[in-house]
Amino acid sequence: MDRFRWYISMVAGLLVISSVTYFAQITLFHKSEDTFFYMMQDFAFVPVQVVFVTLVLDRLLKKQEKQSLLKKLNMLIGIFFYEMGTDIITTLKKCTANFNDVSSHLQITPSWTEKEFETRLKFFSSFNYSTSLTPDFLREMKAILIREKESIRDMLKNPNLLEHESFTDLLWALFHLFDELRHRSDMDNLPEPDIKHLEGDLRRVYSLLVVEWLRYMKHLKMEYPYLYSIAVRTNPFNPDAHITVT
Repeated sequence: MDRFRWYISMVAGLLVISSVTYFAQITLFHKSEDTFFYMMQDFAFVPVQVVFVTLVLDRLLKKQEKQSLLKKLNMLIGIFFYEMGTDIITTLKKCTANFNDVSSHLQITPSWTEKEFETRLKFFSSFNYSTSLTPDFLREMKAILIREKESIRDMLKNPNLLEHESFTDLLWALFHLFDELRHRSDMDNLPEPDIKHLEGDLRRVYSLLVVEWLRYMKHLKMEYPYLYSIAVRTNPFNPDAHITVT
């Protein structure tokens, strides 16, 4: 209510100032015709100003603001892969029956084009991951998620994530998997239906993680070639990847 009153007061004040200014101009110069002539010209230009401000300038500013926000979000995604994402991918390989198929489509190179990234993104958006969960794998994944739970929570608290729905979905999928695993103390005697349930949760994480990794690699290729170079040489999906430049 106070904000609304302040808004009304501001509008009223501006109208009073404008009226007083026009009145003073007519009183001092006695040229009411000129005053009204220029007033009509100003009114005639108002629609042009509205078009310029709302349709041109506002869009440019919003586009620039969005680009700046996405840049910050990609920094956050980079931290995610540096701190935990790559470790999770490395661990997931141990339960992936068709990892060779996954790996064969993710052999990124320095020469990859935007089209190649888009082709892989489309391919993995509907890819069927074949997983086989073992007690050792579940214990290892549980340990990683327990270790990183605070980092995941902190990222989910970031209000800017509202602009990056797919990455938010990945974080929620990871947090859900953590929640499932932390309530299971005995991984050696899980019934088959429960294992199938966990496989579904894991495949959700896997699918979102690979797509997000590809998008991040594409971002590095376009914006940070030197970071992309080391990402290629440490590709977790490439068993032959080596940090040494050859």
